[in-house]
Amino acid sequence: MSRFARQLSTSARTMSSSFKVTSTPNAPSAVGPYVQAITHNGVVYASGCIPLDPQSMTIVGEGSIEPQATQVLKNLKNVLEASGSSMQDVMKTTCLLKNMEDFVAFNKVYEGAFAPHKPARSCFEVARLPKDVLVEVEAIAAVKN
Repeated sequence: MSRFARQLSTSARTMSSSFKVTSTPNAPSAVGPYVQAITHNGVVYASGCIPLDPQSMTIVGEGSIEPQATQVLKNLKNVLEASGSSMQDVMKTTCLLKNMEDFVAFNKVYEGAFAPHKPARSCFEVARLPKDVLVEVEAIAAVKN
């Protein structure tokens, strides 16, 4: 093994040992091979949240953007708080909408969840989301000091 390869291998082991995985019963468990969030070097990387009730794992607000967006952002808030962060510490979100016609209604719920804070954001219309939900949101946030 070359010296460079040994250094990369050592760095990878060091980095992975300092990851903190978040798992909270106050948000839905992962529906795939991922975790709710990972924290590293004071930054929380929250996986995409969908509108599942954490206890029943059923979709909230079937077919309606407002209740789905509300549940998504509640789940995200719970994951962030379990990670030592909050909605006010979010630096960036990525929002996925099944239909961009829901953009205005989604924004009303989104703005209420973050106000007065306004993180950087990208929003995309996508063909399909897990469990055929209408919205998914992931976030990157700072850990509270």
